[in-house]
Amino acid sequence: MFYRDIDFKKFSSIKIGQIENVLMVERGDEIPTDRFIIGGANNLLISQNPPPLMKLSKDFDFIEMSNNNLTVGASTPTGKLLSFAKKYNLGGFEFISKLPGTIGGMVAMNAGVKSYEIFNIINRVKIDNRWISKKDIVHGYRFAKIDGVIMEVSLKIDGKFNRGLLNELISLRSNQPKNPSAGSTFKNPKGDYAGRLIDEVGLKGYRVGGVEWSRVHANFLVNIDNGTFDDAITLIELTKSRVYNKFAVTLSEEIKII
Repeated sequence: MFYRDIDFKKFSSIKIGQIENVLMVERGDEIPTDRFIIGGANNLLISQNPPPLMKLSKDFDFIEMSNNNLTVGASTPTGKLLSFAKKYNLGGFEFISKLPGTIGGMVAMNAGVKSYEIFNIINRVKIDNRWISKKDIVHGYRFAKIDGVIMEVSLKIDGKFNRGLLNELISLRSNQPKNPSAGSTFKNPKGDYAGRLIDEVGLKGYRVGGVEWSRVHANFLVNIDNGTFDDAITLIELTKSRVYNKFAVTLSEEIKII
């Protein structure tokens, strides 16, 4: 193990935060139980007083292929896995395009696009040095109950790489804003869309400090001018209140707030 100072204003995708001393876990280390695990900080909103943090080192950045499966380290960037799938003509990974972050982060939130999600191709997950079958992990829409630290994941290969599907899925994400953001802020309520609800209560494009709901996609909280954690939280709470008051719908965060 070793420590590394990480400036979250630069490291996180929403460009909010401060310098934190993060414990870097190496292969063979005993996993601490008193720290919050972070990945690529692509769906993370960090406060001024976060819990003690840890992150997997480059030891967990690898891809191994055997038979009809891939074993992927949790700190492997999603882009690296997609490039590997393209290079070796491996199907089932097309939806990963445009999903930033690490494989561990994808598994932790069951990330995906529409009906395509990471748990569709999972065989098992290595958590705290123990392999656990997918059927024994409670998971659902943008959710996985992970009791411990994801270290590796076994993924099944589904035929040949489908470039037509890749292009189709990329087009679904063409309306995402270019400004720094943490991705979709809220999960879509059943049978509806969080972005539509935010728009309906008049908050699309609404700004607090340096943060606003994107004018491109209302469910993306974007940092347009040195936004702060307090700016973001104020906007999130205002939106949840307005949506509940008008539609009796409780929005649930997809981003992680620590």
